[in-house]
Parts: sequence; structure tokens; C-alpha cells
Amino acid sequence: MICIICRQTDLIDGFTSIPLERDEFRLLIRNIPAQVCPNCGEAIVDEVAAIRLLDKAESIFEQGVMEGTHEY
Repeated sequence: MICIICRQTDLIDGFTSIPLERDEFRLLIRNIPAQVCPNCGEAIVDEVAAIRLLDKAESIFEQGVMEGTHEY
């Protein structure tokens, strides 16, 4: 698949980090599997990974953690 941002090259398998925020809650989740553009760095996460990411963030939020970095 060609990058939807730069339209210069095909995406490759890789990993990305995604910051999430809700009010005072700040979370960085690292090492998320994604399709990454080697030209511009744009990362696309598939639906399964996105759902897992949001479920993990919600679980961390419910534990009362307000800030942190976690692995996917």
C-alpha cells in the first residue's frame, strides 16, 4: 500500500508509539505493530491493534494511573 500522506513509497511492517490524553490523563504506548512509511514516518495501525490499544488505555485509566509509558 502506498503512503496516504506523502504518496512516495510503499508502507513496511514496523512499530510506532501513540500518545493518548484525556483531561489530566496522559499515556504513551510504545511498540505498537503498524504499517510505517520509510519516507515520511507516517504509521497506520490496523483495527485489531487499535481496539487493543484503546482497551489497554481504558484499563490503565480505570486503575487511577494519570501519567505513564507502557508497552503494547
